[in-house]
Amino acid sequence: MSKAYARFGREVGTTRFRAPGHHVDAGATAVYCLPVARASVTLRTFAFLDRMQDQLAGFIGTTARGFLPVPGVAAYFVETAPGLVINRLTDAALKATAATPGILVVERSFGLLEIHHPDQGQVRLAGQAILDCLELDQEQRLLPKVISQETIRGLQPYHAQIINKMRFGDMLMPGESLFVLEVEPAGYVALAINEALKAARVKLVDASLFGAFGRVYLSGAEAEIDAAADAAQRAIEGMGAGSASR
Repeated sequence: MSKAYARFGREVGTTRFRAPGHHVDAGATAVYCLPVARASVTLRTFAFLDRMQDQLAGFIGTTARGFLPVPGVAAYFVETAPGLVINRLTDAALKATAATPGILVVERSFGLLEIHHPDQGQVRLAGQAILDCLELDQEQRLLPKVISQETIRGLQPYHAQIINKMRFGDMLMPGESLFVLEVEPAGYVALAINEALKAARVKLVDASLFGAFGRVYLSGAEAEIDAAADAAQRAIEGMGAGSASR
């Protein structure tokens, strides 16, 4: 058996994935993941959410087509370039654990997977299965950076209405403050959203979780928006890449 393979079981040159309570019979067919060449894949996003907030779970439930998450689950957001390899990583994670996918986006340039489970251990094991399939360490992921951010206070009615026409989240009301954050790589915006929602009573108006850049629109009272903006930026900068624009 080639050393490039990952499978259930520990052997020389191979890696075993086994979820807690998962039993593999001695005569069972092994589950393999053939990693792609490291030089051909970039791990753009690898972000762990310890407890998905209500509004983020609701937003994913509105826009995604997978096994939709509920509030409180743990999740990994994984983004790759090129996009097609995300199918192989999804296969490895699902065969290794009881976690379920909520988002699977496959584009030519980028692919995005959101995988979740109520048990953080299952989600972390799924993440490790993905890393092993790529033959990468977590430290080899790209780190996020803030590309741009903007806060608008006392939003005018027509401005609120035109944003409401294209939103998939909560309604933006005239007079509220609006915070817009753009990050790169895109998948890390999910972490920024989750931490902002933990820190303040704000509304998730809209978000773009995949593509070249990630973007989120949050609205609420002025003080709450300021707290949410600080939390979102700290979440991104806390991963070590800092901000490209202030």
